[in-house]
Amino acid sequence: MDAETTNGSLNRKLRMALVGGGQGAFIGRVHATAAVLDNRAVLVAGALSSSPERAKASAPSYDIPESRAYGSVSELIEKETALPDDERIDFLSVATPNHTHFDIARSAVEAGFNVICDKPMTFDFDQAEALVSAVEKSGVVFAVSHNYTGYPLVRQAREMILSGDLGEIQAIRCNYIQGWLRSRLEDEDQKQAAWRTDPSKSGAAGAFGDIGTHAYNLGRYMTGLLPEELSCNLKIFAPGRQLDDYGHAVIRYSNGALGTVTASQISHGRENDLFIEIDGTKGALSWRQEEPNVMIVRRNGEPHKLYTRDPNAPFTTPMGAAACRLPAGHPEAFFEAFANIYRFAYDAMVARAEGRSFETKDTIYPNVYDGAEGMLFIQQCVASSKDNGAWVPFSYAGARR
Repeated sequence: MDAETTNGSLNRKLRMALVGGGQGAFIGRVHATAAVLDNRAVLVAGALSSSPERAKASAPSYDIPESRAYGSVSELIEKETALPDDERIDFLSVATPNHTHFDIARSAVEAGFNVICDKPMTFDFDQAEALVSAVEKSGVVFAVSHNYTGYPLVRQAREMILSGDLGEIQAIRCNYIQGWLRSRLEDEDQKQAAWRTDPSKSGAAGAFGDIGTHAYNLGRYMTGLLPEELSCNLKIFAPGRQLDDYGHAVIRYSNGALGTVTASQISHGRENDLFIEIDGTKGALSWRQEEPNVMIVRRNGEPHKLYTRDPNAPFTTPMGAAACRLPAGHPEAFFEAFANIYRFAYDAMVARAEGRSFETKDTIYPNVYDGAEGMLFIQQCVASSKDNGAWVPFSYAGARR
């Protein structure tokens, strides 16, 4: 695919800067891979670490030229802003620990750069609200990498549900179960464990902030149901750990439906088992992230239907087909789903660059409002758990419909 075909009349690739992703990082490399998968963008600059030395040392592995391997985010934004229009970056991807997201994203937004930010979007809900205001004022494109919404069958399910194929949705059960923090890896100087279990870096929640937000967002994205209140119990099972490693929330939705979210990082042998079941009056469906190319739809009195990821099948919806890159039978998974966040955010970035209007709230990709709702989810779950599971209000005024 050439840039003209994929990027419309812009007739060039979008220029990307990466923040984070230095030596020893995980998610930064994922962002960099996903961003260029469809040949619509090129990584040209970065501030890859909070250590200027490590940032510059990490740049060659991304083919970032030395002149644009910056030692800090402030340097990146200052020098990129000073470049001519036909050289400076179009967007910045934030792939750093939670406590740094807000300052980085806000600086980029205020400089007029589009942003794709890892989740949770900010350190707390107050920062999220401030970031929403900054995005609305600047008019930039802002996406949040709730990447599980990018799987073709998740988008197929969303389109089926919103069209009424399952009837009225009455129950959502979503679990995200891992086992990697069964032991206290944070005491062994394991980089990923260290910051995720540190309240000064991760925020008010541990497992619920890290993966519980994914589980909540998935149900919200697939059904469109608006929450009203929740009750939550969070638990620390690894002695001496500072943040939750297990939790369970019950959510009441405005239409009367009930939802549950369970997140664990202490379940032996579990890897990244994100699993959702949705019950409607006309049918039910289930999907599992570790087997992402299969979805089961059930209706009483009928054989169970197995939907596969097939862009050419008559049962595949337009949204599901648009998220596919390969013919049926060739598995598409994590990188491709992640790339779909970028792919559809790029459409909005191109529209902005061309001076055209673009949707900001009811987007295919998770946006700044979804990010803020996720932060409110964390805040209210922690508040409920501290009050012995009391029901607390959970309704975000800026929520997508």
